[in-house]
Amino acid sequence: MKKFLALTLVALACASAQAQETKLSVGISGWTGFAPLTLAKEAGIFKKNGLDVSIKKIPQKDRHLAIASGDVQCAATTVETWIVWNANGVATTQIFQLDKSYGADGMVVKGAIGKISDLKGKTVAASAPGTAPYFTLAWMLKKNGLSTKDVKIVNLEPQAAANAMIAGTADLDAAMTYEPYLSAVRSKPEAGKIIATTLDYPMVMDTFGCTPKFLSENPKAAKALADSYFEAVEMIKRDPAKSYEIMGADVKQSGEAFGKSAAYLRWQDKAANQKFFAGEHAAFSKEAADLLLEAGIIKAAPDMSKLADTRFIQ
Repeated sequence: MKKFLALTLVALACASAQAQETKLSVGISGWTGFAPLTLAKEAGIFKKNGLDVSIKKIPQKDRHLAIASGDVQCAATTVETWIVWNANGVATTQIFQLDKSYGADGMVVKGAIGKISDLKGKTVAASAPGTAPYFTLAWMLKKNGLSTKDVKIVNLEPQAAANAMIAGTADLDAAMTYEPYLSAVRSKPEAGKIIATTLDYPMVMDTFGCTPKFLSENPKAAKALADSYFEAVEMIKRDPAKSYEIMGADVKQSGEAFGKSAAYLRWQDKAANQKFFAGEHAAFSKEAADLLLEAGIIKAAPDMSKLADTRFIQ
């Protein structure tokens, strides 16, 4: 009887723990910088912290639609993309920073292109307006005296853009892509040259955010999401080989290949997050909003004071 009662209590405790788990869906892509979120799920970190997280791979150009429909409550994307989403009526709030690109995003050009200003009148592959590759293209062009109106843009997602350059697509002069697809170009010099990356133009930074409704109803879960991410980053530092193997498997890479991709970015721990949101985030967001307005991607800037909530990284 005692054994039966003990087993019953254990079962009830397990059921209670499961009942307390907050269920949510998160929209990401195969971008290397988002991989610690996959690690947090696969290594049981989310579950340990009371979260039942479903991760959905959704192209950046469609991620805001998934949020608006309620298909996902949270997402990962670049800092400027949150400005676009909020400007277009998809209310979202950033709660922690994921990564900074250090050469992981770049522009690939064919041999005849010697500098970015040579792209005037040329054809460039980039994802749709409102995405990181498109914004990176606009940023790099502006820094070289051009705008998106000076080039012909063909909308291709980062993997397809890299593949098109590798295949030598005749009517394509340049392409915007990122890791792990940029490394595929690095390994094939005949595909073209990487003329610029975020080492030259440090402007690609990713953050994680959720709908205001989710944050107001689930503040403990939001804190658990941030804590889980920081734990995943610590796990990568502690056991890189195992972590790379888990994260690489999600994008069909070996642990070794994933590690090489990861060398081109920096995941941001809690201390880096606190520093970033103390001033850099607001300053970059303002410059980004100005460029988004200039490029016609947004018609008016959203309320910039509501773009981030730093409670969960303290």
